[in-house]
Amino acid sequence: MNGFRQVCAMTGVVVLASVSAVGARTITAVSATYGANCGAPGGNATRDLIRQCNGLDTCEYVPDRARIGDTARVCRKDLQADWRCTDSEFHTAMLSPEAGANSTLVLSCIEQNGPGH
Repeated sequence: MNGFRQVCAMTGVVVLASVSAVGARTITAVSATYGANCGAPGGNATRDLIRQCNGLDTCEYVPDRARIGDTARVCRKDLQADWRCTDSEFHTAMLSPEAGANSTLVLSCIEQNGPGH
């Protein structure tokens, strides 16, 4: 009887662990480009986006110009980020050049419910 309880308890732990993983949705960065409007190469900010956001459910991304490189300092740059939350859920967000330096782009994999969603 003691072995039976132990097996049931272990099974319960496995079931709970798999149930909690089902709802886990985290950011997987695909691509980020900082300054495409100024001639920057596509994907130049991808590594920085991955470093700051991968594995989070929400990320406030501010491009780190020191790590990305900033060859056109006088040009106000745009920012585009692409990410996935699941294998079939793809997102794109952008900041216009008018947003200015040190602007924040919010990426999220939190599901929204309610009106408008």
